[in-house]
Amino acid sequence: MEKSYKKIDRIYGSLIEVSGVTGVQFGESVEITGDKGEKREGKVIRIHRDKVTVQVYESTLGMSTINSTVRFKHDALQIPLTKDILGRVLDGLGRPRDEGGKIFSRDKSGINPQPINPVARQYPKDFIQTGISSIDGLITLIRGQKLPIFSGNGMSHNKLAAQIVRQAKIKGGKADDFAVVFAAVGVTHDDGDFFKKEFMHSDAMDRVVMFVNYADDPIAERINTPRTALTVAEYLAFEHEMEILVVMSDLTSYGEALREVSAAREEVPSRKGYPGYLYSDLASLYERAGMLKNQKGSITFLPMLTMPNDDIAHPIPDLTGFITEGQLV
Repeated sequence: MEKSYKKIDRIYGSLIEVSGVTGVQFGESVEITGDKGEKREGKVIRIHRDKVTVQVYESTLGMSTINSTVRFKHDALQIPLTKDILGRVLDGLGRPRDEGGKIFSRDKSGINPQPINPVARQYPKDFIQTGISSIDGLITLIRGQKLPIFSGNGMSHNKLAAQIVRQAKIKGGKADDFAVVFAAVGVTHDDGDFFKKEFMHSDAMDRVVMFVNYADDPIAERINTPRTALTVAEYLAFEHEMEILVVMSDLTSYGEALREVSAAREEVPSRKGYPGYLYSDLASLYERAGMLKNQKGSITFLPMLTMPNDDIAHPIPDLTGFITEGQLV
């Protein structure tokens, strides 16, 4: 049964606290209605006795502690899933950013499923042709592989990502069996517009699902963007037996968002202020790539990471190297 509470104890950053709460679960979806009727979405990230901390997906600017209503939905965030999502531009929560209208589907899924069981994995084989000679000829991208590209600040990794999305294809399969899920994480509006124009002008958009999270979007949405993109990739790969290439730029923005939220939650910091669970959190993303035994379809993960100060020993690229099957620098 859904429960509503009429008072917010505290608002700090993208977090709110509500006391006197009973019967809620960690990760539960929350709807906050402001005093002017505006609605915001969030999720439960901490429960301590009768006090609950909620992470709001949108800006808390103008939110009142007195006249706001917090409703707990007793369900986790779910996104609609359909093959018709191909060709669409969405935000980090799976909501349309284009003019294609709302997405309707009976199939829905949470964005935090378990990674693929190692015992159920099939050994990666075959390859994806990227059209980049240095990758195709020297470090071939295998279907089901997770292969990050490390870049320096100011380098043209966004152009490289767009070129791979435009040119990528598979050999020995139908064109309809291959699609790209692209996620722009924490990018500027100029970069977001660049990606849209690149895909639309090259006719690649028909086989691309594009998620765009801008730098001025809420931090909470940035954390959800890679997980939303991977959820769509899993649906297309294992429900529709497609070969899916997931390209993300820039996953370093995800790690920085994780650090910011961790600081707001007053967690004990680790190296360079990042949370101690950064390794396991990154692994929960990378390990969703792969192939399953006795099942068609695959997810190949190709994220872009900028190395702060060109430091390959920075926590994000450093820990990524321990999880993935090699890396390109």
